Amino acid sequence: MNLPLKDIIVLEFSQYLAGPCAGLKLADLGARVIKIEHPQKGEAGRKLAIKNMWVEKDSLLFHTINRNKESFAVDLNMEEDISWLKKLIAKAQVITHNFRPGVMERKGLGYEMVKKINPAIVYTQISGYGEEGPWKKKPGQDLLLQSLSGLAYTTGSYNDPPTPLGLGIGDYLCGNQAVQFIIAALIKARRTGEGSFLQLSLLESLIDFQFEFLTTFFQSGRIPQRAAYNNANPLLSAPYGIYKTSDGFLAIAMMPLEKLNQLLQCMGLSSFKEEDAFSKRDTIKITIARCIETQSNQYWLRKAEELDLWIMPVFNWKEMKSAAGYKSLDMEQEIALENGRRFITTRCPIRINKKILKSDKAAPAIGADNKKIMESLG
Repeated sequence: MNLPLKDIIVLEFSQYLAGPCAGLKLADLGARVIKIEHPQKGEAGRKLAIKNMWVEKDSLLFHTINRNKESFAVDLNMEEDISWLKKLIAKAQVITHNFRPGVMERKGLGYEMVKKINPAIVYTQISGYGEEGPWKKKPGQDLLLQSLSGLAYTTGSYNDPPTPLGLGIGDYLCGNQAVQFIIAALIKARRTGEGSFLQLSLLESLIDFQFEFLTTFFQSGRIPQRAAYNNANPLLSAPYGIYKTSDGFLAIAMMPLEKLNQLLQCMGLSSFKEEDAFSKRDTIKITIARCIETQSNQYWLRKAEELDLWIMPVFNWKEMKSAAGYKSLDMEQEIALENGRRFITTRCPIRINKKILKSDKAAPAIGADNKKIMESLG
């Protein structure tokens, strides 16, 4: 397949999640992504294990987010290695890095230095908290960013403690936003010959992620309150939430109370008016919960389908994997390792001209592509 970013070279001075997440998506779209790594240690994410799971000497997480890339191992403190890097920069279209502010400048690889080598470069700098302000040198770890951004007060219910999302949402959001703006800057560079200096931070991405909540707060001056029961979104009224049935859980999206009661036939629910849906949200949710738990998932889902209501079962990953809807997406792909072993991960979630994008190329060993890259640079 002739992928959109074919012949685009991306130099990834990035580690852990946000920068490598951007590189993963760019590689899936056809870019040649070259990780710039320390010759002995490699990228720090190689040692960040999930549930103590490893593939060879590297963490499974590293292999998950660095598949389909190359590795160029250089020491940024060695003048000879920097000279090789500068040759590579001259041929590249994109640089990404998520070092703390000032690190790349001290190595002679800040944007102002790099654009003298390659004026059309799209230079992408990812940080935890931005380049200014009192937090700029704080550790840019996702849980810490979720905590500072207020996000932990959107998940869970009113009486629960602050509850983070159970994944690195700031890293993934920031990485994907980086891809959007890198592609826009590449279009500009193709049109004008001018490069761009892009700056993103996990904190700004998480604040942007909450634009609905924050806009409401800015106008009202009041912090949105989580529902006391079955909270799913502090801004939405009853019945919105997840409810326990006799044998599982159901997610009930927004809908008029009267329409929901066509399904439930609940005497208690019929006493509430639509204008009560927010002001009496907790009482209504308790009423719904007591009714829902009397029957099974299948009982309610069968009736809901007849009434065309927005209700779905709540799956764990095993249940999702066995569902026909999941299977029809063909979301899995195998990654082939040098020793003949294989592991399964997810594919790029994009189709191009109705074709799914898959690649079984594993994450590279440290410096695996040094010889090939140096020969190409002459």
